[in-house]
Amino acid sequence: MTGGVNGVALAVFAVFFLLVTVMGFLAARWRKAGDEYSLDEWGLGGRSFGTWITWFLLGGDVYTAYTFVAVPAAIYAAGAAGFFAVPYTILVYPLIFTFLPRLWSVCHRHGYVTTADFVRGRFGSKGLSLAVAFTGILATMPYIALQLVGIQAVLDVLGVGGGENTNWFIKDLPLLIAFGVLAAYTYSSGLRAPAMIAFVKDTLIYLVIIVAIIYIPIKLGGFDDIFAKASEAYSQTNPATGRPRGALVSTPDAQWTYATLALGSAMAMFMYPHSITATLSSRSRDVIRRSTTVMPLYTLMLGLLALLGFMAIAAGVKVTNGQLAIPQLFEDMFPAWFAGVAFAAIGIGALVPAAIMSNAAANLFTRNIYKDFIKPDATPAQETKVSKLVSLLVKVGALVFVLTMDKTVAINFQLLGGIWILQTFPALVGGLFTRWFHRWALLAGWAVGMIYGTLAAYGVASPTQQHFGGSAKEVPGIGQIGYIGLTAFVINVLVTVVFSFVLKAAKAPEGIDVTSPGDYTAEAEAKAAPTLRPGTSPAPNPS
Repeated sequence: MTGGVNGVALAVFAVFFLLVTVMGFLAARWRKAGDEYSLDEWGLGGRSFGTWITWFLLGGDVYTAYTFVAVPAAIYAAGAAGFFAVPYTILVYPLIFTFLPRLWSVCHRHGYVTTADFVRGRFGSKGLSLAVAFTGILATMPYIALQLVGIQAVLDVLGVGGGENTNWFIKDLPLLIAFGVLAAYTYSSGLRAPAMIAFVKDTLIYLVIIVAIIYIPIKLGGFDDIFAKASEAYSQTNPATGRPRGALVSTPDAQWTYATLALGSAMAMFMYPHSITATLSSRSRDVIRRSTTVMPLYTLMLGLLALLGFMAIAAGVKVTNGQLAIPQLFEDMFPAWFAGVAFAAIGIGALVPAAIMSNAAANLFTRNIYKDFIKPDATPAQETKVSKLVSLLVKVGALVFVLTMDKTVAINFQLLGGIWILQTFPALVGGLFTRWFHRWALLAGWAVGMIYGTLAAYGVASPTQQHFGGSAKEVPGIGQIGYIGLTAFVINVLVTVVFSFVLKAAKAPEGIDVTSPGDYTAEAEAKAAPTLRPGTSPAPNPS
């Protein structure tokens, strides 16, 4: 930390922040809603976005403040292990190309707004739907918190808010202001706000990464020197663990952890409610296909971004909180004006996904808790009003999460959410391709996976945390260290399969499937079909 306020960088940051704030409020008039009181309009942008807007929205799942701050920070702290984010964002695209078009078709056909809507319609189970909704909200909270951590890291490096001994309110006031602005324009404009701002966000991100990957290595003497200095730093013993700080290349004993973390994260990535919200906002099935085929462009840049962790070491960046490493690198390496641009990229990279996430969590509460269990006769206007209010409460919860939790291990926030959200995979993705799983078996598998994953993660300690210190633990029966979320998922599937056999043999009621085979491949028919409320269909399919 250089100390003091970086006035030029702060001014540039403020200009961009003001720009996106204005855009956020103007978005309410962009693609003016036919019925502003409809949840389809506020929560899904009228289901009208084309290929490029959908691509930018889905890109918010790849480039968030987590990407800019936590991934390079993990590499800065431990080396090659942090690169797991690169292969998992490669694995995810063939996966989502397979199931997202099917999900879009059936949700568009039946007017589903959330994954829990689909699960309820597919399996005829409010209990299973509630479990999916609860998990989505729970997993999204730490993910939103991670975006706020990214904003806070930028503000800390800018020198805004005072030092550690400053009154807590003054210190966190800039974050509170940023939070207030985010909450206000999200409440006003719904999904249209992050959709419009995403253009600015991704343009800035691409610009900063391209400049950083060329400019910083030149200043540091080239990649040979960068890798040499990083390798030397990783070989030094960490006093807290008595082992080397990290490794430039993943060691054989870490490869099982690396592989399971990459695979499990890929499977979890598009289970998050905000990913589905971005998907359902598109206007056609073909839009989803086209968007997913160009998504690898984001991963290309992600690999380059991850190298910033090595550059921070080579540049001699010294921070007690690893989340500050990359913002500090930008301040040390870039001219003040471009450091402001880089900080704006991180800050806006937090605002866009945070807005989508809070909207998605609010939609889950409104459709699958409020409407299903509290007010079944809620009108579209009432649904929209409740969703707006809940989106504010979700942000407040995330803010409390940030202000009370240890931010030095921010990456574990997202990894813990991944453990939880992965347990909805059998019901959602499995349900898109088969009706064989019994609804009660899916609920039992979900419960076992959630309990095991949470308890296993609680038992992981680190030098800075007694509990929830990581997301990897020994896999039962194998003896290798693997990603807890994937282990919990395997247990979940085993329980689901066994219970499905038992319940089917006992002829337990399976619930009514209100979807039909044609719903999952519908394109033109979906556009012309009337929007149906969840749980209704002109032709129920009992199979």
